Amino acid sequence: MAQNDDLIAVAQAKLNPHRVGDRLFGDVAAALETTTSAIHAGVCIDTGSGTGFCAEHAAIASMVTSGEHAIARIVAVWRDAQGRLTVLAPCGRCRGFIRQIDPSNIETTVLLSHGRTAPLRDLLPEWEWPEPEPPFLSQ
Repeated sequence: MAQNDDLIAVAQAKLNPHRVGDRLFGDVAAALETTTSAIHAGVCIDTGSGTGFCAEHAAIASMVTSGEHAIARIVAVWRDAQGRLTVLAPCGRCRGFIRQIDPSNIETTVLLSHGRTAPLRDLLPEWEWPEPEPPFLSQ
């Protein structure tokens, strides 16, 4: 098995599209591996009210619920009408979300396609933020 195919297979197994009207749930799935080698997965939810979320958010929520925060690798996948599996790069919102969960996640390996990866730091330009200063305390 090629490197990262294991994580792609986990995500692929979670694909379970369900249509409700013009909305599609579960057509994108994500899987991540934490720095402790735990695996978490989730699917997207597309809602008409704008309260939905990406598959990466669902996988990260599972990870945080389990008490972890540091992501070693992450992937999202989608299957087209012809059955072809595509690895999807995370959207900008997901890239920012991954970074905000834990400072070390700037080094997360993001799977971009079969055989192609990049660290999150390369996909999230201008990611460095100043450290907040302690609030001014009056005496």
